[in-house]
Amino acid sequence: MVPIVSLVLPILLSSVLVFVASAIVHMVLPLHHGDHRHVPNEDAFLMAMRAMNPPPGEYLAPHPMNMKKGEKPAPQPVYLMRVIPFRGLGPLLGKWFVYIVVVGVLVAYVTGRAVGPGAPYLAVFRFAGTAAFLCYAVAMGQDSIWYGRPWTTTLRYMVDGLVYGLLTAGTFGWLWPR
Repeated sequence: MVPIVSLVLPILLSSVLVFVASAIVHMVLPLHHGDHRHVPNEDAFLMAMRAMNPPPGEYLAPHPMNMKKGEKPAPQPVYLMRVIPFRGLGPLLGKWFVYIVVVGVLVAYVTGRAVGPGAPYLAVFRFAGTAAFLCYAVAMGQDSIWYGRPWTTTLRYMVDGLVYGLLTAGTFGWLWPR
């Protein structure tokens, strides 16, 4: 067993590497440029939304008021919308970095319980990579299942998660206590 305290360096270094990689993936590479579609007649849509001024939150329309047992709603379009306050990228990037550090701590915990000090690089890589991939990628499928996100978009985010998992695994394998 390896205590988390002795894994602070791989946690922090892998967090920085994942943060930089995510910046490259989202700001430099064209991988995610088509993830969101434009709303038809965007100007009218924005004017209507500004007039309604909905507070931040998630919205569903039409909203089911009552889900009686066995009752099937008539087929119709369902609109899902997320309204988020935007105060610049700084706070969002800060939250993203904290999230990455939390993933690093979870990876350290799982890997530290699975392999001991002096474990071979590939053993550490395998456990750390699997744990990181699970954190960064696997849960993405829920948005496609429940919220209709196109599977192609979800798969692109899962590829990102694979890259982040590999960076985390490599860092932990490299800096694993001997």
